[in-house]
Order: sequence, then C-alpha cells, then structure tokens
Amino acid sequence: MAQITITLPDGSQRLYDEGATTADVAASIGSRLAKAAVAAVVDGDEWDLGRALPDGAHVAIITADTDAGRHVLRHSTSHVLAQAVTQLFPGTKFSIGPAIDDGFYYDFDLPDARTFNEDDLVAIEARMREIMKADQPFVRFEMSPDEALALFADQPYKCDIIQRVTGGAADRGDSSEISGTTISAYRNTPQFVDMCVGPHVASTGRLGHFKLMKVAGAYWRGNEKGPMLQRIYGTAWESKVAVDEHLHRLAEAEKRDHRRLATELDLLSFPTELGGGLAVWHPKGAIVRKLMEDYSRERHANGGYQFVFTPHLANGNLFQTSGHLDWYKDGMYPAMEMDNGTYYMKPMNCPMHCLIFRSRQRSYRELPLRLFELGNVYRYERAGTLHGLMRIRGFTQDDSHIYCTEDQLQDEIASLLDFVISVLKAFGFEDFQFYLSTKDPMKYVGSDEIWDKATEALRLGLDRYGLAYQVKEGDAAFYGPKIDIDVKDAIGRRWQLSTIQCDFNLPDRFNLEYVGADNARHRPIMLHRALFGSIERFFGVLVEHYAGAFPTWMAPLQARVLPVAEAHQPYAESVVARMRSSGFRVDIADANDQLGKRIRAAKLDKIPYVLVVGDDDVASGTLGVNPRGGEVERGVGFEQFTARLQAEVEQQLPTTS
Repeated sequence: MAQITITLPDGSQRLYDEGATTADVAASIGSRLAKAAVAAVVDGDEWDLGRALPDGAHVAIITADTDAGRHVLRHSTSHVLAQAVTQLFPGTKFSIGPAIDDGFYYDFDLPDARTFNEDDLVAIEARMREIMKADQPFVRFEMSPDEALALFADQPYKCDIIQRVTGGAADRGDSSEISGTTISAYRNTPQFVDMCVGPHVASTGRLGHFKLMKVAGAYWRGNEKGPMLQRIYGTAWESKVAVDEHLHRLAEAEKRDHRRLATELDLLSFPTELGGGLAVWHPKGAIVRKLMEDYSRERHANGGYQFVFTPHLANGNLFQTSGHLDWYKDGMYPAMEMDNGTYYMKPMNCPMHCLIFRSRQRSYRELPLRLFELGNVYRYERAGTLHGLMRIRGFTQDDSHIYCTEDQLQDEIASLLDFVISVLKAFGFEDFQFYLSTKDPMKYVGSDEIWDKATEALRLGLDRYGLAYQVKEGDAAFYGPKIDIDVKDAIGRRWQLSTIQCDFNLPDRFNLEYVGADNARHRPIMLHRALFGSIERFFGVLVEHYAGAFPTWMAPLQARVLPVAEAHQPYAESVVARMRSSGFRVDIADANDQLGKRIRAAKLDKIPYVLVVGDDDVASGTLGVNPRGGEVERGVGFEQFTARLQAEVEQQLPTTS
C-alpha cells in the first residue's frame, strides 16, 4: 500500500498508510493523546479526526482541555441542542448555534408562538443526554448552494444564510457554516442535518459534560425590526470538574456583578429617564473615579504627556477625513443637521488630536509629541448589547496619541508597554495576556505595505519586551494593527482593558507633517493608546475584581465611626473631625438605631474600618477598631490607629513615577 508523509509540530516526520486520518496520527503518538483528541489542525485549517490526510500535510492534534478543543466540544454540543429541540418541538425553525466564550447557544423559532420554560430546559437537557448516550457519529458532507436550499427548504433561517452568503452579501454575519460556494454540513441521524464548516467531535458519545443555563430573546441577525427568536444558552467543558468549577465561577460572578453592587453600595445608577447605556455617578462612586483620574493625570504629567481638551461633537467633515463615516458610522450617534453643516457626537478623540498637531508647523525636535485627554466619547451600541458599565454608550477614555518618527517608534512602543503594565499592577492586577491584532482584509484603509510595517513594529515591541502573545488575525481597527492587553481578575475571568495601536494612516489622511533635521517635510507615525480603556469599564471591572471591597486607599469611605449611645455622640463627632482634617474619608452613624444593626450596615457597605466608641473610649481617647475581615481590637489609641491607617494607605497607594 502507498504511504504518505506527515509532519508533526516538533518538525519530525512519520509515514502512514494512504487513507490515514488525524485520529490515526493521534493514536500512533500515544493512547492518552488519542483519548484526549477532539480535532486536528491540518496545514493551518481545523479538521475532523476522521478525515483522510493528504501526503505532506502538517498536523497538530487538538485536545479537549485546550481553548481550541473546548470550542469544538461546545460547537458540537450546540448541534445536539438543536437536534433535541427539533425532536421535542416538531415544526421548530432553527437558525445559528455557535460556540462562545465558556459555552454555546442556539436560536430557535418555535411553532405557535410557544416560549421555552424551565421545565422545557430540563426536558431538552435530558433528550440531549439520550442523544449523547446513543453515540451518533457526526458525518460530514458537502453540497452546492442549490442542493443546500433544497435540503433546508423548510428552514427559512438556514436558507437566508445560504442566499446571503452565496449571493455575495458583504455582511457574512454568522456564515461560519459556509466556506466559499461549497456548503458543508453534518448529519447525526437521517432526520437531523445542520450546516457547519466544523470540525466536530467524532460522535455524540464524546460529549456529556454540559449544562443548559438560560433562555433569552435574540433578534435574527441583530436586527431590532426582524423576527424575535429564543436563544438557549449552555456551557460545555472537557470534564465534570471543569463544569463544576465554571458554575462556581458564575455564582461568584453573580455576587460580584457591578450593576448590583453599584446599587447596593450607592456608587452610580442608570436612570431610565437618561436612556439606555448612560450612567450618573453618585458621590461614593465619584470619589473612586476621581482617585482613578487623579492617578492617571499625575502619571501622564510625570511621563512627559501634554494635556489637551476637545469638544464633544464635530462637523461631519472631520469624521469623513478620518474615515469614521466610511467604516464606523453604524457605531456613531445619528447626524445632527445644523444650519452650517452636519454634526456628530464624537466616537473617538483621535481626529481632534490630529487637528491639534496640525495647528502649526512642527519640528522633529518636538517629537515624540505625547497628547493626553480624559475625553468623553459617544457610541451608539445596540440596546441588546448594553451591559452596565461594561458596554455603555457614553464614556470617558484616558486617551493618548503619540506622534513620533520612525526611528523613535520602537522605544515608544516599549515605553507604552511598560506604562500599561505598571498602571494595571497599580490597581491590583498581576496576570496579563497580550494579543496582536492584524488587518481585517475586508475592512481597512491604507496600503498593504503600511500595514505590514505597522504590524511588524508592534510585533518587535512585544518581542523586545520579552512578552508572550497570541495573534488575532483580522481583528484590528480599520486604521491600524493593535496590541490588546487582557487582565485576569480575582475569580479567573479575563477582561480586555488596555490598547496600543500603531497608525500610519491618520497622519496621512490629515496631511500631518514635521520638519526634519534635513529641513525636509516628513510624515509622523501615530500611536493610539488607552490604559484604562475607559474609565467606566475599568471601574466596573474593579468593582467585580474586589467584589466592591476596594483597597483602603480607593475606598469611598475608609472608616465609619459608631457611638454606642447618644452620650458618646460628641466624642464620635470629634473623632470624625480629626480624621477628616488628616485627609481620611470617614463618616458617622448616629446612635439612633441598635449598635449591632449599624455594624452590620457598615459591613454591608464594605467599609475597611468600623470604629466603635463607648464610655471607656471617651474617658481615655481610644477607639474600638473593627477591621474588614479582621479581629476586633479594643482600646486602640487614636494616634496609634491613624498612624496605622496612614501607613496602610501609603503602602497601597500606587506610585506615580
């Protein structure tokens, strides 16, 4: 029998009989790998384990305990969900069912306007387990668009996908089910077929560690004027232990939800009178925000940045020049027609910073020119995507734009990486993940040469700093590649916060120039950079990271004084006055309620220190100190406590140099 040569990730080569599959490769390496395998990467593309390999292929096995492997498990489980729903509810129309972070979902249109209930989820999950126990194979096949339209003739959403993609629609949307003009699908039984590029696990018996979570509404293709479908969310993992750990994280995340804590701790609110995605900051939340902003301003002042301010709106010509009206208009608020032109609320600060650079002739001696603004921007996020402070329509960016020469570029990128990491560490984050986002071939401005140069500059910056990173193909903004920095919070979730973008395009579009040492005119390079990302989102992440129990230096209230009885009120007030004069944030809970109730209220407010004062304290000038999460101390001297509190704040206070 003829043989084929396969190259493994370590560069080694092996011979296999012609017709060998990726499963055969995994088995030949070891039984443990074969058991853990769920798919493979063949010459850069993901394949099912059962597909025969071509001669000369490069093969890497995907195991269930990797991100790529979990994606396969989740996508496969979503197909089983669709199969179970269509069996239990004949006449159901099913649309899309992708894998998502930590899980999957599938959207359905039930007959007779029926809606899912909790009992339905129990029944669906039970039927899914029956399908998995039956160990049905996922059998892949391909067909033409016409054959697909005939096969899915009674499934209008599938037909819509086929027609949009094969008709050349620019918005491919959820078209991961289709590759080119050939449509692939998977058959579990003669009765159930679903479109999908794949890969999937070999059979349904490979699945089983999952749980259905909830039902939500979802507009077809996100169009608020389109049909409302029912979306079933679920989670799937490689083991029962992993499922249980995830469910525990979800329960912990619910306790930490910044929207709930913002209300309970009186930090901010989202009044319906304002409209969706707009917040008002209450005094306690505003204190934390001010501390964040003060720190940011001082860091930038010490880092050689120059402060600027720009308007909240601008003439549409500005955003035409920048390219936002061509590439970002759907994310902008609608135009305001005025007697002297069309105006838009600004979605970005960068076009206005370019105008500041262009306001006069610049010399190479001024570069790098680092502009900084805490700038308010406005983006019209769809109502269904709004999520407290994490997805909001009006927010403030700690926005910087650095204009530099090509010779200065590498040093600036390295400096920015150092700046970003130090700021994130200052607020309690220690675990980072770096991503390099490259050009979206369908959505970009400028030449390929410029993009290659910008991408390589960021890559070299990461390599120079010695940082491990992942590449996100096609995830860049329309004007340039970027580095995204994710942080891991206290319960293991990752949040994308800081961004560094390398831009050769806006300087060209705005005709920015500087006079070089050769007295010739040159084009600067522009770096976009946000450390917090946005003040609002960063604050929301902090609330959830600390579960509302901010470190003492950041806490809206650092201490609350509780007189045991009315007779102790004057002394309690003197304690408050003395502490405030020393710069501490402190209030008093008058003795008009039971002491135990007031102590519990202070604990619920997550105040670092509760100070109880009674007869002995009045007589000797002491305090009863009840620290958050610590043991109660009696008879602590006032000066002793304030010195200790000051030392704690200074130890926690992030450096601004």
